[in-house]
Amino acid sequence: MEPIESVNPEWIDYAEFGRRFVTHAVTERRIEAAVAGIAGRGLTIGPFNLVPAGLAGFLAEGKIGRPVVVRRAPDIAFDVRIPVSLTAKILLGGTPLRVETVMSIDLTFHARTADPLLIVIDIPRVRQSDVSVRLRLSAADAVAEWLLDPIAGLLQREVAHRVNGMLRDPGVMRSRIYDIEAIVARERSPHRSRTTFEWIDYAEFGRRFFPRLVTRDRVGQFITHLAGRQIDIGPMRTGPRAAAQVTVHGEVGLPELSDRPPASTADDDPALVRFDLTVPVSLDITVSVLKDNRYRADVEIPLQLTAHAADPLLIVVEVEPPVRADVRLEYAAQGMRAAALGGLARIKKQIVAQVLRVVRAELADPANRTLDVGERIDRLL
Repeated sequence: MEPIESVNPEWIDYAEFGRRFVTHAVTERRIEAAVAGIAGRGLTIGPFNLVPAGLAGFLAEGKIGRPVVVRRAPDIAFDVRIPVSLTAKILLGGTPLRVETVMSIDLTFHARTADPLLIVIDIPRVRQSDVSVRLRLSAADAVAEWLLDPIAGLLQREVAHRVNGMLRDPGVMRSRIYDIEAIVARERSPHRSRTTFEWIDYAEFGRRFFPRLVTRDRVGQFITHLAGRQIDIGPMRTGPRAAAQVTVHGEVGLPELSDRPPASTADDDPALVRFDLTVPVSLDITVSVLKDNRYRADVEIPLQLTAHAADPLLIVVEVEPPVRADVRLEYAAQGMRAAALGGLARIKKQIVAQVLRVVRAELADPANRTLDVGERIDRLL
């Protein structure tokens, strides 16, 4: 996860995060991609007999054009116009007549969310009334004019039927389903062949997003930079008349992260995603009183991490400040003189305070704990 600048984030709840996520993820370009599979497909309508005894016939050939998409603000809905180009002709009493045609299909697509964590471009079924047709004979023929209305109805019905079939093509169906879990994990989705869905609202999508995607493994990426950090403290004076000089050298070990049971911050708020983090530190301590007395110490610092949503579309992992009383320090003297001195117990608080200061400084920068979800999803989708 790439660090970004984030100072004094403005918190939003998980539900609002869900609405913003879908708004950002579903763009005009992605709506076009959902129906791109029908663009350029050919259409042949007819030949049809328009009147008994074959006195008049009709044939049209053409193709589906590239859809034009316009976002309907502020909703997550899109007006989609699918142009249809046709070359049509009427054969009336053995005489061919060319018909100028202007056709389009006007639909409204909605971005909907579904179980478990899907964004689905909901494409309505094309009705005959969604197909607009304008016909004109290229050469005026009063006898043939009366055929234009029934031809228009026939074209509306046939085009609606053919385009519905195209939109239900498996390839087109797959292109309108975004499985966010699979996309983030860069895995093949088991849901892309689905044709029925259990719808959820945007708020529920946001509430599901955090426990499903802000996982222990992913949060672990925020804190791996701690491992190997050097700690150098001192020399500092302590004891009666500051007679003892203390020097500490150490290193932060690999932090251990574990899931923490969720807890709500208020009755109407969703459970926040939290983790327990233990930061181990190994120290070599030298207390010089006439001679050097050496100790080996192991420190464990327990921390709590909470995944928050922030404006505009960020995930920020907040770290609760470590409490000195919760820090565990165990040490062993190296040598009989160091064991007899027993001086380390008196400076334990000072050593813990210095170690905490180093760890706090390493965790203080929010850039290392912040993920710009909008930027990330733009790269993945």
